[in-house]
Amino acid sequence: MSREALDMTGRTAIVTGGAKGVGIGITRRFLAAGADVVVCGRSAPDKLPAVDGREPMFVAADVRDPEQIERVVRATLDAHGRIDCLVNNAGGAPDVLAAEASPRFHESVIRLNLLAPLHFSQQANAVMQEQPDGGVIVNIGSVSGIRPSPGTAAYGAAKAGLTHMSLCLAHEWGPKVRVIPLIAGLIATEQAHLYYGDEAGLASVGQTLAMRRMGQPEDIGDVCVFLASSLARFMTGGPVHVDGGGEGPAYVGAAINRRADPRPGS
Repeated sequence: MSREALDMTGRTAIVTGGAKGVGIGITRRFLAAGADVVVCGRSAPDKLPAVDGREPMFVAADVRDPEQIERVVRATLDAHGRIDCLVNNAGGAPDVLAAEASPRFHESVIRLNLLAPLHFSQQANAVMQEQPDGGVIVNIGSVSGIRPSPGTAAYGAAKAGLTHMSLCLAHEWGPKVRVIPLIAGLIATEQAHLYYGDEAGLASVGQTLAMRRMGQPEDIGDVCVFLASSLARFMTGGPVHVDGGGEGPAYVGAAINRRADPRPGS
């Protein structure tokens, strides 16, 4: 029954920002499960992620613009006739201290990471409510929204808002549409070096997590497929943490004369 529930053949998923970063892992996992996948981004990538010769359909769109969101939804319906899952993955922000950032910068970050998922969710919900079996919306959040994140204050605030927004939408749109915030931890993508340094830096940061490694895009993708499946039929509203156990408390390394770290290998 589990294998059958995870078979996405005949179902359609939209993954915003699905051709790079964490989005690649999400796209590949939906393709591997048999789904038809539509990805969008501001510009077409040199190469689309593929699985067994199957590629997603790409639609150029800036998700900060509701009219361009509508174009993605319309193209998806024209090609596949339905939307079973929307993964609001597109987002991010450069590292800029709040005291040095302009109002325009802060507004742009909030628009991309909070308002764009809200607008896309509205349009996807309108389609899903008319489908006999509804649909699922997964909003990709971040640990930056639940712990201090110096240098990304507006981004963290937007991700915190995304979690609350998901809970509100789950109540407004259920039971036909499930809305789930996924709180992603530290993930090793092609741009991870901008934040964590070289391979040694990635490995060192990974050691701060309970799983002793940084996550991979496919780690997020696997959970997205599960959440979109009937196996998660009673899950909505509440955040799902996919963070390798999270970072260890800072006091462990800062305390003086504390007993040795009890974790294996430390």
